Amino acid sequence: MDDTESIDFEDLDDAAAAPPASEEMSADDIDAAFEPVAAAQPDSDDGDEGVGSAAGLEAVYDIPVQISAVLGKSTMQVSQLLKLGRGAVVELDRKVGEAIDIYVNNRLVARGEVVVVNERLGVTMTEIIKSD
Repeated sequence: MDDTESIDFEDLDDAAAAPPASEEMSADDIDAAFEPVAAAQPDSDDGDEGVGSAAGLEAVYDIPVQISAVLGKSTMQVSQLLKLGRGAVVELDRKVGEAIDIYVNNRLVARGEVVVVNERLGVTMTEIIKSD
């Protein structure tokens, strides 16, 4: 047998395994609750729908994720921060036109460019970052 980890889904019915439906989990809570596992590999090509198939992934489609687009970052001392007032400019570590970072649940997943869509800001992905 291969070294992928199997999951007993019947154990998920235990009330202690998940918070009550009315309690909202943060992205950090979700990251702490779930350990990454290797993708399930089908034993044969008999047409059964496995975990890696589109139908197997439908269970996670409604899970909310937090998406952040970071224009740039800056570091300063607290004394400098306290001196900032209305109209103050904080210089960021990026140049104009340079790609911005796109995070999903605090993990860098892509880089992109800022765009305007119907008078609102948006981001178009120009590079997907592959995780290790």
